[in-house]
Amino acid sequence: MPETEPPTTGSSASAPDRPARADARRNRDKLLAAARDAFAATPDAVPLDAVARAAGVGIGTLYRHFPTREALVEAVYAAELDKVVASAPPLLDELEPAAALRAWLTQYAAFFKIKRGMSDTLRAGWASGTIATPATRERITATIAMMLSRGAEAGSLRSDVDPEDVTMMVLGVFLSTTATDSTEKTDQLLDLIVDALRPRPEPKSR
Repeated sequence: MPETEPPTTGSSASAPDRPARADARRNRDKLLAAARDAFAATPDAVPLDAVARAAGVGIGTLYRHFPTREALVEAVYAAELDKVVASAPPLLDELEPAAALRAWLTQYAAFFKIKRGMSDTLRAGWASGTIATPATRERITATIAMMLSRGAEAGSLRSDVDPEDVTMMVLGVFLSTTATDSTEKTDQLLDLIVDALRPRPEPKSR
């Protein structure tokens, strides 16, 4: 009686695909990191072949993952927005709320700088509908609200502040320092915002 071959299991059939998928994920991550660094370095349009070279892959690999500039920009923007929002809870676990807020504002400033390098593509993509409009303002304001609430509970931040007002002040700092691109000036102004958010001392009774 002829021997029958053992049935092929799904895991063994898919095993050769796993390294390919892992390589694809690594290449995608390298492309996102290279694009992020390139967008942060200059407000001008970054050539896609320069992004591919910085990531150590060919331009064909870039286009397999991101068929258009808009697709690459949208992916970088979404990843960096997720990162800056997700960074708030760990900071609150490590630092007292006012210090956590100040550290988080530095990360938000870095995100804003990356966004500047993508601004033309983002605006065009949002206008045409080729890039989904993200709820950036809402997510940033919600993060600030969470940090203000923790600070109010701890007594280190005011409880009478509208989080949307804080978002507007922070964006004002970023926009006003864009021309000079001065990290020192941005830091000074962010320090002033956090100082303004600290509880006011009780007036001395006469």
